[in-house]
Amino acid sequence: MLILGIESSCDETGVALYDTQAGLLSHALYSQVALHAEYGGVVPELASRDHVQRVIPLIQQVFKTANRKLADLEGIAWTAGPGLLGALLVGAGVARALAYALHIPAIGVHHMEGHLLAPMLEENPPSFPFVALLVSGGHTMIVAVEGIGRYQVLGETLDDAAGEAFDKTAKLLGLGYPGGPEVSRLARQGQSGIYRFPRPMVDRPGLDMSFSGLKTYVLNTWEKEKAAGNDDLQTKANICRAFEEAVADTLVIKCRRTLKQTGWHRLVVSGGVSANTTIRRRLQAVAEDAGGQAYFPRLEFCTDNGAMIAYAGAQRLLAGQKNDLDFSARARWPLESLPPL
Repeated sequence: MLILGIESSCDETGVALYDTQAGLLSHALYSQVALHAEYGGVVPELASRDHVQRVIPLIQQVFKTANRKLADLEGIAWTAGPGLLGALLVGAGVARALAYALHIPAIGVHHMEGHLLAPMLEENPPSFPFVALLVSGGHTMIVAVEGIGRYQVLGETLDDAAGEAFDKTAKLLGLGYPGGPEVSRLARQGQSGIYRFPRPMVDRPGLDMSFSGLKTYVLNTWEKEKAAGNDDLQTKANICRAFEEAVADTLVIKCRRTLKQTGWHRLVVSGGVSANTTIRRRLQAVAEDAGGQAYFPRLEFCTDNGAMIAYAGAQRLLAGQKNDLDFSARARWPLESLPPL
């Protein structure tokens, strides 16, 4: 079954062709980083308009790369939520129009289910059950995964997502956009132990997290150093190092606690923050210490992409699930509300 996947939930337009027999055939991605850099963050209206411009050429590109024709298509999957409503509607509109014209089934995919299943595209995919840490700019949650659609959210952030905290830290320090990679890059130049930032909520029972206070701690530390005349690049690097270590420690403690609580040994880590090398290394060690293994998507599939949407949609279409053509996009959509396969 040949599936077209379309991702347009935020500031990246992703398209992919996935064959349920041959695997991933082709994928293409256009990032809007340069478009939004001037504003220091995503401008929803600009994002939506750019998706309109990019999605059709990207669809044409993936078909050409895969040497397939539109008539070969047997199903379409698009990101139906959560995300920016205007951006989501671009992908939904194109997907539903193609499905109607070609008389093929289509399905709206939950964006976080796409991230959760992204490691399934790798040569050594995890088997069920596993613990999933979904960590991105918009979401940070720990999920018990018994199968596709069989999800239980065990813990999540009560305020800022981890990726959001990275971006806000970068903005406070006057770094570039997007902020997460800039903080990570500078952290590698920082000295460990110069600052000690708090590890929020790690001394409380449970698996919920909080990262908003770290942002405030960064601000107060930076303002204090500036007042003392220590506003050089090395000071910024030291702050970034302390911030990254605090986030990594928090995620490590919560994931170690989850593996012990569930008794499972497989840990899936997905989402934009899973590209962070420090966090990847630390979480791999957590899984190995528990007698298991950590699974990550390849770096190009950590951020939003069409391949993960095509894969997730293919599994549901194969199971006979599909949406009516009037299915709307959802800015909010609880992961646990998805039907199991």
